[in-house]
Amino acid sequence: MRNTLILAALLAAAPFAASAADGLSYTYVEGGYSHLKLHSSELDDPSVDGAYVRGSYAVSTQLYVFGGYTRMSRTDRVDLGGTPADRLSLKTTLSQPELGIGYFQQMTDKIDFVADLGWQRLEAKLKAKAYGESATDKDHVNLGRLNLGIRGKPSEHTEGWLKVGYIDGEHADDIFDSKFVGTAGLQVSFNRTWGIVGEVQAYDGATQASLGVRASF
Repeated sequence: MRNTLILAALLAAAPFAASAADGLSYTYVEGGYSHLKLHSSELDDPSVDGAYVRGSYAVSTQLYVFGGYTRMSRTDRVDLGGTPADRLSLKTTLSQPELGIGYFQQMTDKIDFVADLGWQRLEAKLKAKAYGESATDKDHVNLGRLNLGIRGKPSEHTEGWLKVGYIDGEHADDIFDSKFVGTAGLQVSFNRTWGIVGEVQAYDGATQASLGVRASF
């Protein structure tokens, strides 16, 4: 009878026993440098640089929520002749707030399967100044994205992840109409809390990279 009760207790606890692979944390904050490059020969492959902050919080043994904010900009100047005040200045600013929820399931002692569903808003602002006058134009697009992949810890001080996903958004110019996206990331840890993290996302027409510091809890 005693053995039967113990077996029943173990079976009842089994659904709640799933956890992250050894050493992986889904609760962290990070921030650092971000770079976005557009692949367009007509525009001479323009790019913008800036900063980002991102965080994740494990709400259960298999679910986490995440969010972040990225802001990048560049300024181009064109000499129109005359005095320096006649120079045309074009400042482009891109902002990317995001929110989402994710799921993870341990596959082996060192690898998790991960899936996340998120919302992202891409906001663009263009400010032009010339001859003492200025004008501003804004636009935005709301995006939905789904990622599937793996996250693993190949060694005590390293961690990596690979994801493939699908991104879509409604816009009059179909800027983000049904695109596939690939994500690759790597973290090198100094201890259980601090590490350097880098990530690259690539999709049709653009590549975005980030390099920052992560604190895991």
